[in-house]
Amino acid sequence: MIKLRLYKDRDLDDLYAIALATGAGGEDASALHEDGRIMGQIYAAPYARFCPELCFVATDAKGVAGYIVGAVDTRAFEEQLRRVWWPGLRSIYPDPCDTPASEWSADQRRCHMIHHPRETPEDVVKHYPSHVHMNLLPRAQGQGIGPALLELWISAARNHGATGLHVGSNRQNARAYGFWQSRGFEPLASEAPAEGSRTVWLGRQLGDS
Repeated sequence: MIKLRLYKDRDLDDLYAIALATGAGGEDASALHEDGRIMGQIYAAPYARFCPELCFVATDAKGVAGYIVGAVDTRAFEEQLRRVWWPGLRSIYPDPCDTPASEWSADQRRCHMIHHPRETPEDVVKHYPSHVHMNLLPRAQGQGIGPALLELWISAARNHGATGLHVGSNRQNARAYGFWQSRGFEPLASEAPAEGSRTVWLGRQLGDS
């Protein structure tokens, strides 16, 4: 039986592991990365650090099988990353800027993100200031866990003042894109994407219900 609960400090290694296991367009990225924690450093751990009240996990008999994390105020969260999170990681992960981008490994592409993070487009944040990330291991998929985690997160986020929610979906992950649309997220006609970006933005107004 799958149970949903608030994140606990002991779950951090599981967040790192799941971020890697779902980091290749929803598939396992462990064969792509020499550093097994670099995906989680970007997409999971900072939320546990700065927004633990909005981190939830799905557990089964084998342990943590998925998570959902996010921030009510995307701009404030990005500022925390800029001031506190990225500087610490930059001493661990070197900037690959001296190597041609065409020669970067998967780890180096993530290192570049740590040294040169992209802010969420203003036309997305203006109307949908909150954001969310969710990842489920295969054993937790297809059981209604994703919708349940999302509605749990939205309920908590509303209590913290969330009014509009956006998500950045990998354009190569058709399954995830379809999921967000099925949950009321609509594609956003945002500004031109940054060169090489695979992100498609979707948004949902939360209202009062």
